[in-house]
Amino acid sequence: MNRKREKKAARDRSGRQEGSIGDLLSVMLCILAMMTVMTVFMDCVRLVNRKTMAGQLARNYVLRMETVGYLTPEDEMALCSELEALGISEIDLEGTTREPARYGTEITLRIAGKIGGEHSFEEKRVSTAKH
Repeated sequence: MNRKREKKAARDRSGRQEGSIGDLLSVMLCILAMMTVMTVFMDCVRLVNRKTMAGQLARNYVLRMETVGYLTPEDEMALCSELEALGISEIDLEGTTREPARYGTEITLRIAGKIGGEHSFEEKRVSTAKH
């Protein structure tokens, strides 16, 4: 009984209460859960950002294709290298207009590949040859 009084007196003097590991454990679990959610969110944002940048590249190259009427071999190599710089692998341009198109004919740029080696994507742009 005397020991309880000493603890109470010490607590009153310091203004602190005895805590338990349970309080600390629940706080640590919440912090761990929030860090996990943030990590997954950042990974998703990174993937969406790469997909958006690939879409912008496709837009730029389809505008070039409008001028010439097709995807030139030089532009194809440049497009592939820019996509690889974004971290896109297994690039497939099947379905892309690679032969000169007549004025007013549709031209197509189709890009398929994998972002980060595991997430497949496809970007398709269609426009009219205006050369």
